[in-house]
Amino acid sequence: MDRIKRLSYEVLVDHKTKFGEDFADNKKALDQVSIVRSKGLKNEIAGYITKFIKKEVREEKAKQARITASKAEQQAEEKSEIEMTEDVVVEGVETVEATETVVESTPEEIPSETAEEKTE
Repeated sequence: MDRIKRLSYEVLVDHKTKFGEDFADNKKALDQVSIVRSKGLKNEIAGYITKFIKKEVREEKAKQARITASKAEQQAEEKSEIEMTEDVVVEGVETVEATETVVESTPEEIPSETAEEKTE
């Protein structure tokens, strides 16, 4: 690990809450929490901290987007399962109605057949 990364991580471990996504603000915060005599070194450290914080924020947003998409997908699946269940219930009701129609027509025929069977 090079010097810039190492120094940046050392600063971030203790003072991460003071840094944000703005380079100029990070330079000021770096001045407050440490003593860096070289202007170039200070700029590189502040730049790396800015890059690091922006990357963390971007990754957190992507993670939240994945979570949101996953929840939306689960809700869509649950909704489609409910619709499929409702379709099955409706089909079952139609089958029951058709069976009742057949049963209603057969009782007239059944007693005559059983009467014939009893006479034999």
